[in-house]
Amino acid sequence: MAERRVNVGWAEGLHARPASIFVRAATAAGVPITIAKADGTPVNAASMLAVLGLGAQGGEEIVLASDAEGAEAALDRLSKLVAEGLDELPETV
Repeated sequence: MAERRVNVGWAEGLHARPASIFVRAATAAGVPITIAKADGTPVNAASMLAVLGLGAQGGEEIVLASDAEGAEAALDRLSKLVAEGLDELPETV
């Protein structure tokens, strides 16, 4: 299982707009990915309700994981998006 631990770079955490950006990026990754708080239960990263339900705050550590083929590249891209609080998925990671 591939995994990335990253601190949320959006000051407001994974709420509303940042959560929407993240969910679109997770869906576009094309592989099943889970997201969880550091010691929490993983949820589907492509589900807006599940991501909002995490209540992840800015600076808080989250864990992204997947065991699918191609997961390493997808997790690298999503990790960069979350850590840097970007407005869109980076194309060149």
